[in-house]
Amino acid sequence: MEAGPPRPIVQESFISTSFTTLGLAPELLRAVAEQGYTHPTPIQAQAIPVVLAGKDLLAAAQTGTGKTAGFTLPLLQLLHSRGPSRAIRALILVPTRELAAQVQESVRVYGKYKPLRSTTIFGGVNINPQIQELRRGVDIVVATPGRLLDHVQQKTIDLRAIEILVLDEADRMLDMGFIHDIRRIIGLLPRQRQNLMFSATFPEEIRKLAASFMRSPATVEVARRNTPAELVAQVQHPVPASRKRELLAHLVKEGNWHQVLVFTRTKHGANRLAKQLNASGIDADAIHGNKSQPQRTRVLRRFKDNELQVLVATDIAARGIDIEELPHVVNFDLPHVAEDYVHRIGRTGRAGASGEAVSLVSPEERSLMAAIEKLMNRKVEQRAVSGFESAGAPEQRHPQPGHGRHRPQQQRRGQPQARRAQPQRRSQQPHRAPQPAAPAPQQKAQRIEYPRSVSRG
Repeated sequence: MEAGPPRPIVQESFISTSFTTLGLAPELLRAVAEQGYTHPTPIQAQAIPVVLAGKDLLAAAQTGTGKTAGFTLPLLQLLHSRGPSRAIRALILVPTRELAAQVQESVRVYGKYKPLRSTTIFGGVNINPQIQELRRGVDIVVATPGRLLDHVQQKTIDLRAIEILVLDEADRMLDMGFIHDIRRIIGLLPRQRQNLMFSATFPEEIRKLAASFMRSPATVEVARRNTPAELVAQVQHPVPASRKRELLAHLVKEGNWHQVLVFTRTKHGANRLAKQLNASGIDADAIHGNKSQPQRTRVLRRFKDNELQVLVATDIAARGIDIEELPHVVNFDLPHVAEDYVHRIGRTGRAGASGEAVSLVSPEERSLMAAIEKLMNRKVEQRAVSGFESAGAPEQRHPQPGHGRHRPQQQRRGQPQARRAQPQRRSQQPHRAPQPAAPAPQQKAQRIEYPRSVSRG
């Protein structure tokens, strides 16, 4: 398939009074209206007409902007307009099981008045029910790359009739090492097809991948690359690493937070933190790749139904968590990759709702926060929480020898450099301790005072 340079169609402004202006079929408009939506988001208003026109598309939009509907709605319309078929005609690749379930739900909800069948294919569950579903015939497959290739290996899936390929969360699939699987899957598809790539961030690696198989794709970018949603309030609290759990419990209790999504760096760390929060009287659970799919589904359901106060998750497991008006996202550990910060806080401030992203930053993580701020081209407001800030404030500096003012005897006996620097004054001032040097200027952090009656544990 001949690749060509992207044809930008970025629109800085647009006028769209409702979904009826986008050329969608009445059955789809009815399904959309039943979900309570009347006005398309920017990514939907720009992407849907391009997809309906049969063009390849590169779409960059922040997580939570409605990009899933941006491809499911026109995809459903295109397949239905081409008549029935027992062959698989659309393939949607996603990085995680949770995201696969979310996309499948969108296909089901928006396609309820269209006679199209769809199914999900992902690992962590028995493959046999998936095989049976494929044998019955489906139009749309939502799959993770690894399990899809398992079906290819067992010859239980036929991809030769694919008309539309969608790569959703493409940047995350690259981060997770799926690039070779993706290229292998693309090699199994017909050369003549429509290609859609949707991504929360749009690094250069994504464009290189697109250039390898897309044909003169149109480009839609509704926000500057690697920028968080504008409705997300961001704040960082300096705190020693050893007191992060204590501070998190304090914030949750003092603010009476509910539906709090907390990110940790490791699976073990997620389990440990959830256990500690429960011991502090906070209903918490963890979700990560080591848990079975039924366990993950059960925990997610409790969290979405607001039965679970805190959900502790790793980056990969959190993909696909889609909760309207999720109020709080907490970075218990800052990510090593700055782009992951944008993905994380994109869990809140979704679909026009406001949200808050809180980062607990230890002195060892100051460089990670600096990289995040550089990526976003903005500073994250720093607030010190009273009682937690002294040992963990990023601006704190350790005193140098000779700068203390409470131990003059030790300084007089232990400052050979000062004696060498001023040997002529030794006999004139034998009993005078060195004067403290002027401290380096420090940035003052805004302090938050909390009521003393509030528990910190």
